[in-house]
Amino acid sequence: MFLDRRGSGGGRTVGDKSKLRKFFTRKNAIIAAWTALFILVAFLAYSFVSKNKQLMVIEALNVASKISSLLPIEADEKKELEVVNRLVQDITKKDGVTRNFLVLLQNNMELRPGGGFLGQYAIIKIKDGEAVSVFVEDANLLDQKISAKITPPYALQRMMQIRKWKFRDSNFSPDFPTNVDKAEYFLRLAGSQSKFDGVVAVNSQVFNDILEITGPVSAPGSSVVFDSSNAALKLEEIVEKPYLMDENLDTQNRKWIMKKLAPVIIGKLSNAGDLPKLAEFFHNELKNKNIMLNFSDPELQRSVESVAWDGKVAADWQGDYLMMVDANMGALKTDYYMRRSMEYGLDLTGEKPVATLNILYKNTAPYGDWRTSDYHSYLRVYVPAGAKLLENKMVSPIGGTVDEFGKTVFGFMLHTLIGQETAAMIKYELPVNFSADEYKLLIQKQSGVGDLPVKIRIKSKEGEFDQESVLKGDLKFQMKK
Repeated sequence: MFLDRRGSGGGRTVGDKSKLRKFFTRKNAIIAAWTALFILVAFLAYSFVSKNKQLMVIEALNVASKISSLLPIEADEKKELEVVNRLVQDITKKDGVTRNFLVLLQNNMELRPGGGFLGQYAIIKIKDGEAVSVFVEDANLLDQKISAKITPPYALQRMMQIRKWKFRDSNFSPDFPTNVDKAEYFLRLAGSQSKFDGVVAVNSQVFNDILEITGPVSAPGSSVVFDSSNAALKLEEIVEKPYLMDENLDTQNRKWIMKKLAPVIIGKLSNAGDLPKLAEFFHNELKNKNIMLNFSDPELQRSVESVAWDGKVAADWQGDYLMMVDANMGALKTDYYMRRSMEYGLDLTGEKPVATLNILYKNTAPYGDWRTSDYHSYLRVYVPAGAKLLENKMVSPIGGTVDEFGKTVFGFMLHTLIGQETAAMIKYELPVNFSADEYKLLIQKQSGVGDLPVKIRIKSKEGEFDQESVLKGDLKFQMKK
């Protein structure tokens, strides 16, 4: 059985988690009121970029050292702009057709493989470039309509004692198209007849990031100031905490502050001087996978796939590959305090390549409370197909080794106590040989995980090659002489 091991800061045992889970799934509305704001941001950014391409800021990869021959492959700026233009033309065209979009609102302070805990969703209808209808609902209300007994993934059964898989846990894959299919499946089980032209996932980090453009804001009649460092956290405390402490409170007015904040932020975003920042903001959210896109139109879908804005696991990649995927199994919002860094070493001098992955987890929470605990993760590591696990430290294998998306996947349980750190090590043998002349590596980033410092060291017969980067989006490396 999975146990919640909190320190003296206080907390709840597994027996109390059912109450917490019920609470969060029923009342977790952290970013629901920002759906319309997201649509506004998208249209402003699209419109600006389509008319002012030269001002679109495409950041270069953040590489700390370029002294070796292992270099990152930079994004194709021209292709990204072409895709933006294509999306502009399609979403804003005035043809009298109503387009239906599903928006998955994910709280990445409780990290899930697809970005964050899916507490809310929205259905938005767009006609002639304008949102004509916005429907927002708690995921739990949708789940109450599902009577079918769907067996959940093993980790949800083992670590959270969940017996029925429902919509709120549908984003349990790191592959966004898979999550889209699963979300639509649960919507159908709940009786929805909607057909969607597109599905958009939005992480709560977007709320924090947009305040970097507007600056600090406060709601009329409130003394609380929100800024880019604490907005989602403060909003959660105001909206959620009183109802966790006293579930008899009337919940009808708990969103008052969000309703008052929205016009303030929209007013600041309408400032024309901020349009270049707005365009850069939207591009960065796509690149960082805080926003992911999926379209029913095959041509639109191919367009977003071509620039990796589709959140897809790269099943067809030929070369070395790595993706680490965490799922917060503690039911609380501890990911706000989690800091990760990764070191990847590959030895090419032996008969077969041997990879060593070191991941450092730091739980910076000062104490346990109503939203924070020791960190409990279901960690999956995606590596080239056919890899063989040799050794692991500070993680416990769970669920065995499986194959998925053309990759071999190692599953582990990982725990990091409050105020402490866990240095996990995973060593495995790759099934193929690489040479320094042809070596290339793709590291894919999990949606919602935040900036991730990465160190890479490749040891070959020609010498050692080092590289350091900050994983903001997917990164490709290759040997260059």
